[in-house]
Amino acid sequence: MEPMVIEVRGLLQKRKHFQLGPVDLQIPQGYVTAIVGPNGSGKSSLFRMMLDQAKPDAGEIELFGLQVGGDDIAMKQRIGYVPEQAIDIDDNLKAEQKAAFISQWYPSWDLNRYQELLRRFEVDTSLKLNKMSKGMRRKFDLAVAMAHNPDLLLLDEPSSGLDPIAWKTMIDAIHRYMERGDRAVLMASHIIDEVKRLADYIVFIVHGRVLGMFEKDSLLESWYSYYIDTSEGTANWKAMPGYRSAEPNGGSLYKVITSEAADAERWCGETGVRISGRQKLELDDILTVLIEQERLRIRS
Repeated sequence: MEPMVIEVRGLLQKRKHFQLGPVDLQIPQGYVTAIVGPNGSGKSSLFRMMLDQAKPDAGEIELFGLQVGGDDIAMKQRIGYVPEQAIDIDDNLKAEQKAAFISQWYPSWDLNRYQELLRRFEVDTSLKLNKMSKGMRRKFDLAVAMAHNPDLLLLDEPSSGLDPIAWKTMIDAIHRYMERGDRAVLMASHIIDEVKRLADYIVFIVHGRVLGMFEKDSLLESWYSYYIDTSEGTANWKAMPGYRSAEPNGGSLYKVITSEAADAERWCGETGVRISGRQKLELDDILTVLIEQERLRIRS
């Protein structure tokens, strides 16, 4: 079993109009894990608590086997972080000035690696940060986050503002970063293609609640829509393994969604249910179903 780079146990954060958790989560070393969910689900709050920038009301977080919240300078030196929003307190600095300041905090800062990333991302470090476009600022922040060769990258919407060429460069840079085999990436992303290209594991979070962590390829192979012909009788859809929802699809057809495709298909054969068509669900379709089910759960 892979060692865990992040362990979250019973994490709870309460705000006036929002509650995150309780969250239990394990992020394995050697893999890219993507947190996927709608805006306002608590993804950025979770990152801030991992970095001890915000405090939970209950529970604990361990990074590299050490509890967050103590004397954790050495721990943070092993992390590269790109927040969702660029920090504006240093807007009047030139990029090269900020990099020079940050490098002092990281004994493993690799100047050659930093310069290589700047060249690949085509960043002009002579500009002040507030004169950069959103995309260039994002590329600079990515270069800074990766320049000290961290053991863990925390990326909150890393491709925000990137053009297609820069996006592909970022994907390649993260793939190369993971080549060594003993690093980890935890990213939050709205870009489905980005998640499909990068992630090994996917965590769904909706309205502050983690709905599960899944191996990506297994997840995409197990969620299907089945088009069922009901002309010869009505099946008990809720008895289907992995049943999620059912709706009319014209005439005697019903569209039934399951998260356990192999078992569902076997069940159809055993119960005499006739399948007239099938379609694999994409990641955004799966998320839509989970969001709707969570809304129904909250209402009830």
